[in-house]
Amino acid sequence: MSRQTVFLAWQDKARTRRWFPIGRLNFASDGSCEFRYIQGAKDAEMNAGFKPLLAFPDVGAIYHSPELFPLFQNRIMNRNRDDFAEYLEQMDLSGDPTPLEILSVDGGQRETDHFEVFPLLVCDNEGRFSCRFFLHGWRHVAECAQKRLANSIQPNDPLQVAIELTNPKTKIGLQIQTMDYCMIGWAPRYLAYDLSNALKQYDEKPEDTEIKVVNVNHDAPMHQRYLIEFKGRFNQYRPMQSAEFKDFSNGNVTHELEEL
Repeated sequence: MSRQTVFLAWQDKARTRRWFPIGRLNFASDGSCEFRYIQGAKDAEMNAGFKPLLAFPDVGAIYHSPELFPLFQNRIMNRNRDDFAEYLEQMDLSGDPTPLEILSVDGGQRETDHFEVFPLLVCDNEGRFSCRFFLHGWRHVAECAQKRLANSIQPNDPLQVAIELTNPKTKIGLQIQTMDYCMIGWAPRYLAYDLSNALKQYDEKPEDTEIKVVNVNHDAPMHQRYLIEFKGRFNQYRPMQSAEFKDFSNGNVTHELEEL
């Protein structure tokens, strides 16, 4: 049985504004799901006061459900809404995407809470990967950059990145820039470390790295305005294997949720 994997990130909005990956959701081809906490939740607890989620109160447990957990399902637009097709278009999705495919791009972020969903980076046999994310932090860049985002940025515009080693909030940051070095925002913090490792291959094979604008959604919510695609390659490096992505669960407790 095949499965897809996404991670749940939590932001400390009260103090540091840092994002922490806190949990992993595995989604099987039969529609069943498994959720467990990862070590990033412990880091978030120690450094930002994170508390276990009401839906998953036991950090040492593994949670199972025959359907997608409400915490995640409620972050996807209802397919019966009149604007559902427009919603998919904003994410450059077509056909009948699965809930996990939607969440992997949409992120499931709401203005009223502290969570975002992002996918596991999957590589082919040669280490190549592709990921998409909405531009972070663009509301905090220089006014001239914001005007450029509002008036000039177009789909398929090529972009470049610069690694920040002293970002006060994230330690390692990944700036997203236009080709003439106008800084327009950041990649999500929880992707910065792995994507920066992919950039190490750039000098060897620059053709393996491509960053571009996919969609510009001026009428969408703030966090879904600018969809970015990053294609790269890892050489003898496995992404998302750092300590914060390791399982926190001891595997001794299993919670089976009844059909929803």
